[in-house]
Amino acid sequence: MREILTSRVYDVARETPLDPAPRLSSRFGNDVLLKREDFQPIFSFKIRGAYNRISRLSAEERARGVVAASAGNHAQGVAFSARRLGIKAVIVMPRTTPEIKIEAVKALGADVVLFGDRYAEAQRHCEQLAESAGLVFVHPFDDPIVIAGQGTVGMELLRQSPDLDAIFVPVGGGGLIAGIGAYVNALRPDIDVIGVEPLDADAMARSVQAGTRVRLDEVGMFVDGVAVSQVGAHTFPIVQATVRDIVRVSNDEVCAAIKDIFDDTRTIVEPAGALALAGLKAYVERTGVKVRRLAAVLSGANMNFDRLRFVAERAELGEGREALLAVTIPERPGAFRSFCAALGDCVVTEFNYRLSGRQDAEIFVGIATASRDDGGRMAGRLRDLGYPTADLSGNEMAKLHVRHMVGGRSPHVAAERICRFEFPERPGALLQFLDSLGGRWNISLFHYRNHGADFGRVLAGFEVPDAERPAFETFLSGLGYRYQVEEANEAYRRFL
Repeated sequence: MREILTSRVYDVARETPLDPAPRLSSRFGNDVLLKREDFQPIFSFKIRGAYNRISRLSAEERARGVVAASAGNHAQGVAFSARRLGIKAVIVMPRTTPEIKIEAVKALGADVVLFGDRYAEAQRHCEQLAESAGLVFVHPFDDPIVIAGQGTVGMELLRQSPDLDAIFVPVGGGGLIAGIGAYVNALRPDIDVIGVEPLDADAMARSVQAGTRVRLDEVGMFVDGVAVSQVGAHTFPIVQATVRDIVRVSNDEVCAAIKDIFDDTRTIVEPAGALALAGLKAYVERTGVKVRRLAAVLSGANMNFDRLRFVAERAELGEGREALLAVTIPERPGAFRSFCAALGDCVVTEFNYRLSGRQDAEIFVGIATASRDDGGRMAGRLRDLGYPTADLSGNEMAKLHVRHMVGGRSPHVAAERICRFEFPERPGALLQFLDSLGGRWNISLFHYRNHGADFGRVLAGFEVPDAERPAFETFLSGLGYRYQVEEANEAYRRFL
């Protein structure tokens, strides 16, 4: 509490506004407020903790210089603070870091070292540099002085709106939520502090559930600002003591929240910046609370422009405003027209079809919906009319690949094994992936699409005779890439 109240963040940071979100408030029957940390000089709250820590360095430590590991926003905070104080800064960043963040750090005068594909690898290299070069390591979250700097967000929130009912906070390593939780819990324990994590990067939620810090084997990279495999030793007990709940959300829900923020503010935030709002929406839908005053911390806006394509594609699905259906219709003249009539007056967002047999036809169709339940109701209605229908709205293969390649069925493929792969997206990554596959098994299907995310996604088919399946399983395990075997996937069976 003392460190928060005496922090030096306002030498460089600004007190950001707590803006109303009228459209969201009307939709959800609550007073929704947005804490605009995207208004900071580096477009992220990270400047608070970084400057608070670096400003406390001794003269001897300043002479040595500082080093930090970061996927982007902490890097900019350290670089900005070091330049302001005349200190040398070295930043280690994963090679998957969005280019906008790398260029921003370089523009602030820091030396950038790209290492590894994930934050954990960059941090280990950073620690080695600190030891070998004598640099002072500035941790992005697991440092009491950094936590105190982030806690000034909580101080502003209580001053700006003392009658809050809940504050939703994005969670990575836990620095921001620990700072806010410590301050708010000390003064207003009646206000709920609620964390929000992605489903594929939920180290804090798992740790709280287990009662000890859990290390994740794999961390999703779409919400790169919170892509942390293990939460901090300092942050974890504070969160245990001060945070009421942790909500987990999908990447599609994060994309929908980015769109919601744009609709209310005409501002585009990064995925981590929209994470808290995605959690707020999920919490309201789950609990049904009404007439509450709810604040979401928009933590940053360092968004790669290329990633907007992926966000736009997934936002409607995340909001429940689009459903993807696979429908079987008879392959005969007039059947297409009858099926379109069965859809009624709904808005069709996508329609894919190719002749694949003489008995039945498989149709891939997208329809605009008012809610997630609408897609299920439409699927049920089509089944009642005699059309076998599957709802693919939650099917990752369908969303990432099949909708872009319907018509890929081939009569010539034998003993096909189908797999989805992920690899870190960087120049040359696709060629490196292809080299890893080698030439032992014939590739019968391949689909790759660069959609601006940190990880490339590939759908690949291999012709593998039954006798060679054990060897193929060993081959997959030794590739070093995340993969999932998908022969049973309904989207594959129907369309490919």
